[in-house]
Amino acid sequence: MGDLRALRQSYREKQRHIRSRLRQFRQFYGEPVMWTYAGNEMRLVPSPLSDHERLFEELAFCILAANTSAEMGMKTIDHIRHLLHHAEPEEITARLRGIYRFINTRPEYIAHCRHYFRNMDESLHDILRSLGDPHGLRDFLADNAGIKGIGYKEASHFLRNLGFRGYAILDKHIINSLHDFGVIPTNKAPSSKNQYLALEQKYLDFAGEAGIPPDELDLLLWSNKTGKILK
Repeated sequence: MGDLRALRQSYREKQRHIRSRLRQFRQFYGEPVMWTYAGNEMRLVPSPLSDHERLFEELAFCILAANTSAEMGMKTIDHIRHLLHHAEPEEITARLRGIYRFINTRPEYIAHCRHYFRNMDESLHDILRSLGDPHGLRDFLADNAGIKGIGYKEASHFLRNLGFRGYAILDKHIINSLHDFGVIPTNKAPSSKNQYLALEQKYLDFAGEAGIPPDELDLLLWSNKTGKILK
């Protein structure tokens, strides 16, 4: 069983770094910057891309990171950044061969999403601003047939990485942590929207019990499992 006292101590030690990372997520959303990953370090650097293109890259990162890792997602984005906005799936697949696991399905998802947003009257940036409501934003992304490769976990991940608050990103590290602390009886991932929302509420309740803001708790639990505070 996990020890809440040890968790709170870990939070005190990592709080400054965690809050710095959350500020960077808001900075990414509001400024013309992009993420790069080199030497095991995330960095925000100036970006020549439009807001729509920058945010689409982050959406593609969340597609690529699912069932792999944040590190793999960032490394892969750096590897195919020059292809993301125009290349056919086959070209992206060829570039990913030997460095990434899901070389066929994920490029197809990315191309499908790219086509969907190109046919919208508004850019991704404008859509996010116009929807406003945090739950409506997530439903738009996760329940939209035009957006492939994005379920509730990936939609929560994407929105958190833009600085939106209050979501649970129920990946294996968070689910295993909740199981370790006795919050849930098994470490089985949710398989439906209702299951996801029910487990998310348990996560939020646990954050309240621990006295740690939910968005900060996510990075804390994730770093306690992986040794890193990434995204």
